Amino acid sequence: MDTLETRLDARPSHISPEEWALRVDLAACYRLVAHFGWDDLILTHNSARVPGEPDHMLINPMGLMFNEVTASNLLKVDFEGNLVAPSEYEPIYAGIVIHGAIYIGRPDVNCVVHTHTEADIAVGALEEGLLPLSQWAMRFYNRLGYHDYEGVSLDLDERERLQHSIGNHQVLVLRNHGLLATGRNVAEAFSNTYHFERSAEAQLKIQAAAASGAKIVTPPAETCERQAAMFANSGNTPRLGGQREWPALLRLADRLDPSYRH
Repeated sequence: MDTLETRLDARPSHISPEEWALRVDLAACYRLVAHFGWDDLILTHNSARVPGEPDHMLINPMGLMFNEVTASNLLKVDFEGNLVAPSEYEPIYAGIVIHGAIYIGRPDVNCVVHTHTEADIAVGALEEGLLPLSQWAMRFYNRLGYHDYEGVSLDLDERERLQHSIGNHQVLVLRNHGLLATGRNVAEAFSNTYHFERSAEAQLKIQAAAASGAKIVTPPAETCERQAAMFANSGNTPRLGGQREWPALLRLADRLDPSYRH
């Protein structure tokens, strides 16, 4: 039956089912980032490693707003920014530098979300960075990397320093710049982004209240560590974050505008 859903989900014959499914997820991620207000005009970028092609990634075209990104207009590029599949668009070079650094250095990472929100930048500009002041923040306790600002990321030399800064963490705070949230799939990277954003927003409100004389209550270190470990693991097995909410987030993206599936 020819329905709107089947038309929007029609896969071009030259793209594998696995890659197309990833394209749909990544395009949904773009729309959701825009919906939650984490986009920055045509700047910033989200990416995903192509299944079966570990040296290639999907990333947004230069010049498109996040609510214009679709499964079919995502670019497939190598880690130097060369187009692997033909397109009328070009990638954002800073995205190639940043995302390529993570994929080269971290074979376990398959998705990267990069944001420039006010909360990201404000918390990253604080010497102490993100503090364990909310349940959202507990998952990041002693589990964040920090990278000092070097200007717009246009030099491949910065890649090694980015790799060192993120280490084995899933989330990297780019001081005075923004956030890099990674994951083993799109759902996990989006989940890490969401929880950091909420953590940062809550911290700034708490600190604003404290500036007026209120006293901040910080949970004991052992409680923070126990909660961080709980979020990271299910028993003795590493927990893959974001899986439960991702189907609901896709339904939200469909209600907002299902054209991302095209």
